[in-house]
Amino acid sequence: MLVIGNGKVITRDVDHPFYADGAVVIEGTKILEVGETETMRRDYPKAEYIDAKHGVIMPAFINTHEHIYSAMARGFSIKGYQPQGFLDILDGQWWTIDRKLTMEQIRYSALETMISSIRNGVTTLFDHHASFGQIQDSLFTIADVAKELGIRACLCYEVSDRDGMDKAREAVKENAAFIRYALKDDSDMLAGMMGMHAQFTISDQTMEYAAANKPEEVGYHIHVAEGIEDLHDCLKKYGKHIVDRLMDCGILGEKTLLGHCIYINPHEMELIRETDTMVVHNPESNMGNACGCPPTMELVHRGILTGLGTDGYTHDMIESWKVANILHKHHLCDANAAWSEVPQMLFENNAKIANRYFHAPLGVLKEGAAADVIVVDYDPPTYLSAENINGHILFGMTGRDVVTTVGNGQVLMKDREVLVADVEEVMAKCREASAGLWKSING
Repeated sequence: MLVIGNGKVITRDVDHPFYADGAVVIEGTKILEVGETETMRRDYPKAEYIDAKHGVIMPAFINTHEHIYSAMARGFSIKGYQPQGFLDILDGQWWTIDRKLTMEQIRYSALETMISSIRNGVTTLFDHHASFGQIQDSLFTIADVAKELGIRACLCYEVSDRDGMDKAREAVKENAAFIRYALKDDSDMLAGMMGMHAQFTISDQTMEYAAANKPEEVGYHIHVAEGIEDLHDCLKKYGKHIVDRLMDCGILGEKTLLGHCIYINPHEMELIRETDTMVVHNPESNMGNACGCPPTMELVHRGILTGLGTDGYTHDMIESWKVANILHKHHLCDANAAWSEVPQMLFENNAKIANRYFHAPLGVLKEGAAADVIVVDYDPPTYLSAENINGHILFGMTGRDVVTTVGNGQVLMKDREVLVADVEEVMAKCREASAGLWKSING
């Protein structure tokens, strides 16, 4: 049993949203009770105790769109790489990297990403993986790392025809095999989806093959209208908009997650809403790739379940929130935009998205919820309450202010020391692995 106390507890539970001096009691993988520190310590005197030291205790973060394989790209410069647009960025950098990844490099990409996630208070992630030089068993390798580090992970492999039909079919089979494996796992820590790159790299034949091999319990995780080129391709080849094509291919539905959705129209938004399909917004990636600003505020206002991800650009969900807040204010020329919508996406919608794949309630501190808890080193200069906590987080915190991370009842990091990995050794191995990747690309 574990008690985390002596902190300002933000529960995200509407019935009991805030404790000025509160504690969270954990038994096994679930939260047993939340209450005043003095009461919880008195009622559970033999429990291990973590002192929050007057910091903020809150639910751990959920990242609904990651790219683990991008870990090896940090600081990398590819010879002759001078992108003139989004397609050049994909082919010149990301597809070049994923074609060269070895299984060892995949493992260390996962280790680096998940350690960084723990440091930023993220305990649940949805990853969209690609490694076209090493497809078979790649998802299982990532899952092994997730188990090792105590991260809750929903994984998929990026199906695409870009390297030929044989590779596309192998990717579908990897997804299907991992999905079946995850469905049999009873830890509530692993899930799988049928991953797809984007419709402009996927033929009808491959769409049909993926559908035929996808277990019915799960949906798809696919990039949608991330670049204008994706829309132009669909109009030219199929005479329809992207979401219409996905609808015709049977891809939409409550278990399907659409990434980006920048170039979609109101009709497509209604299809997404009517089918209860999920969407994830990745603001930093969209800005960094000069792809444009999606109509995210409109999606939220229409009642579409829209979450917040990072696309591998960062592992800090607070950073992603900060960028989304500014992006939509600037894009809409409205200083009031995104104040409520983005925290709703991060704290409410990400949990709802995750709970379409995981059973224990996530993103909330209450009895019976998953024991995913973080402590943030934050000493507010002004009054803090349930009503203004979002303003404190947005303007006063970053992911690296997290000092303690508990995932599924396991202490993953305490007082900024990661307990589930030898970080120094892992980083040394990451540098060796990345050096091998860079040499294989640049010679």
